Amino acid sequence: MAPGHTRKDMATIDVHNLNGAKVGTLDLADEVFGAVNEDLLWEAINHYRAVGRAGTHATKVRGSVSGSGKKLWKQKGTGRARIGSVRSPIWRHGGTAHGPQPRSYDYAFPRKKLLGALRSALAAKFADGKLIVVNSFEVKEPKTKAFAASLGKLKGEGTTLLVDVSTAENKNLELSSRNIHGLELVKANVVHPYHLMRHAHVIFAQPALEKLQDSLKKTASRRDHAAKPAEGEVKKKPAARRSRKTKAEVA
Repeated sequence: MAPGHTRKDMATIDVHNLNGAKVGTLDLADEVFGAVNEDLLWEAINHYRAVGRAGTHATKVRGSVSGSGKKLWKQKGTGRARIGSVRSPIWRHGGTAHGPQPRSYDYAFPRKKLLGALRSALAAKFADGKLIVVNSFEVKEPKTKAFAASLGKLKGEGTTLLVDVSTAENKNLELSSRNIHGLELVKANVVHPYHLMRHAHVIFAQPALEKLQDSLKKTASRRDHAAKPAEGEVKKKPAARRSRKTKAEVA
């Protein structure tokens, strides 16, 4: 979908149980699921991957390599080029000049842009038909085989992201899902656009999606209201700039 493209038919999504049966519908907000900004998505994912870089690369400079610090020959009179140490970068087994050193690749990323990218990721998954909503992740027993069978009824092949309100309280869900290949479980308050776009399918618990949608809708509403005048309010035109008259024109 092109950046900034909006869809007005994003109204509801079906809600299923873990057996794959439809149990209801959920209304979706146009402020959250109505547009996809691919450029903003790229920025958010690139920032997430940059923060995750270790940055532990290092090369030895002339002060780090082994070797004597003695001057090899006198400065003048030998006819040879002057040299101060065998650890110089121009010598074999010497240090490295301008090599990489340990550093952090993190940089500031505005929170408004991150929330906008999260809205775009949700809209992209919904537009592709890869967003699934279940009423709850209530797992009675920590059985990996039974939970994997339930997931097979909800989605097709590919990796899957599970988003719940709290993973600590639902211990059976964590135990049942942690050994399934290609499956990741995250909380709704820490989900990132990188998580959503990395997996083929995204399965939300209904309370988690409602909570996330309300939070994203509030941030989008403030932006829209700031850009648009209130109902019945006439937008004032800027005053015309007065031109300065020269002394000859005044006279």
